[in-house]
Amino acid sequence: MDTADRPDAAAGRGPCAGIPAEQMDFVRQILDRVGDKWSLLVIAVLEAGPLRYTDLQREVPGISQRMLTLTVRQLQQDGLVTRTAYAEVPPRVEYALTPLGRSLHHIVTSLITWVADHHGQIREHRDHTATRPCFIRH
Repeated sequence: MDTADRPDAAAGRGPCAGIPAEQMDFVRQILDRVGDKWSLLVIAVLEAGPLRYTDLQREVPGISQRMLTLTVRQLQQDGLVTRTAYAEVPPRVEYALTPLGRSLHHIVTSLITWVADHHGQIREHRDHTATRPCFIRH
């Protein structure tokens, strides 16, 4: 049976075709989370092993303290990152990837590498389209 014939299918073709329509909202939420620039960078950095908060902030250039806190909290809620607090003075907290988070690492680093490899081309296209006049048809 073709997915176009199934009323529960989210779409007729592509990767969404096999996803039941009632799951699409949740799938989009997860894609928003793992596709967020800060989440991608945090996952990439944590692959090397657990990091303390300040080390994590240092390894993710440009992230604010607020965004790092929000990002690791959300990644923790989704089971991608663990937060371990050690009973020491001063207190020590480390963040690490879970097995689920590690399963994303290859995808994340591939995407980051692709962006780094193609940023020049993308910048040229952006510059080219920014200098072209925009015509609006009525």
